[in-house]
Amino acid sequence: MADHLMHNYAPLPVTFVRGEGAWLWDADDRRYLDALSGVAVCGLGHAHPAIAGAVAEQARTLVHTSNWYHIAKQETLAAKLTTIAGMDNAFFCNSGAEANEAAIKLARLHGRQKQIDTPTIVVMDGSFHGRTMATLTATGNPKVQAGFEPLLPGFVHVPYNDVDAIEQLAAEGNDIVAIMVEPITGEGGIRIPADDYLPQLRRLCDAHDWLLIADEIQTGMGRTGQWFAFQHSDIQPDVMTLAKGLGNGVPIGACLARGRAAGLFQPGQHGSTYGGNPLVCAAALAVLETIEHEHLAARAGWLGQHMLNRLHESLAQTPGVIECRGKGLMLAVELDRPCGELMQQALERGLLINVTAGNVVRLLPPLILSDEEAEQIINGVSELIKGFLA
Repeated sequence: MADHLMHNYAPLPVTFVRGEGAWLWDADDRRYLDALSGVAVCGLGHAHPAIAGAVAEQARTLVHTSNWYHIAKQETLAAKLTTIAGMDNAFFCNSGAEANEAAIKLARLHGRQKQIDTPTIVVMDGSFHGRTMATLTATGNPKVQAGFEPLLPGFVHVPYNDVDAIEQLAAEGNDIVAIMVEPITGEGGIRIPADDYLPQLRRLCDAHDWLLIADEIQTGMGRTGQWFAFQHSDIQPDVMTLAKGLGNGVPIGACLARGRAAGLFQPGQHGSTYGGNPLVCAAALAVLETIEHEHLAARAGWLGQHMLNRLHESLAQTPGVIECRGKGLMLAVELDRPCGELMQQALERGLLINVTAGNVVRLLPPLILSDEEAEQIINGVSELIKGFLA
C-alpha cells in the first residue's frame, strides 16, 4: 500500500495502532515510550480523555461551516489565547507553515503602509519555518530549499543569536520591515540564545518600526516551562505563530497579533477554508483548559530541568558528547558526529526519539510525562548514546 504514497518520507519500520498517555502500541502489540510527541504535537500525550471527549462531542453536533459565518468556539478560543499571550487578535489556519505565511503577509502589509516597495524580513541561519515557498525561503537550511529555486525575494539571513549582524543591516538602510525568529530553534538543534537576545531584538524593532515575529510553533503551549517561550524574556512580540501542541494532533495553526500588526488584515486579504472550524477549536480549547487546570507548563519547566540535570550527570564524562542543553521539555544532546541511526536503534529498544541537524538527539516528550517515564527516557537515551560512541 505504501507504493501509492509519494516518497516524501522514509518511515521507520513500525505502524502504530493505538496510544495512551506517553505510550504507543504497534500492530504486534509491542509498546513504545514516546519521547517525541509526534514532534512536539501531542503535548497531552495520546488519547487524552479531555481531547477525545471534546472532539467526539463536537463531531456529533457540528464539524464545519465556513468563515463566512460567526463560529462561537473560534471566538472563544481567540479570546482565551490572546489573553494568555498578551496579544490583541488571532487568525486561525491548519498548520505552522500557514501560520507563518500569515505572519509574513502581515509584515509585507506593514511595509506597504510605510511605502516600502520591497519589504524585507530578517530571518536566521539554522531556522525552520515551514515548507511552503515563502516559509522555506525564510528557513535557514539549504537542504530544505534545494530543488525549489528560484526562492522568493524579501528575506535576508543572518546568524542566529547575533544581534550585531542585524544592527549592521539596519545601518545599511535597507528595506527591513520585520524580524522573524524562533525563541529556541527546534529543527536547528534546540539552540538556546543568550538571555538578552529577544530583548535586543525587541529594542531594534522598536527603534526602526519593524515587527517582531515570534515563531512559537514548536516552543509554544507550555513546552518550555511558560505558555510561550518569549515569556521567559519578559518581552512582547508584535506577531506570534502557533500550531503543533495547540490541537494535540488535531490540525490547527494560529497567527496572533497586537498593536499596529493587529489591524493590518482587512476582509478578503487572507483566509483559510478549514481554519478555525468548530471541531479544531473544540480540541484547542480542551488543550488550553487542561494545561491550565493541571499546571502543566510549570511542571514542564521543573521536569525538563530535572531531566537536563540527569543527562548532564549521565553523559558528562562520555567522549563524543559535545553538549546537553534544553529548556523545559525541549531537550537535546549534541554529538561530535552524525547519529541518524540512533532513531532506529531507539525504536528497537521501544523508545521514540529524533535526530535533527544531523548530530543532535532531540527529545520532546509530552507534558503529562510521569517522573518514572522521564527516568526511563534518560536511562534509555544515555545507554543508546554511550553504546553508539563506544
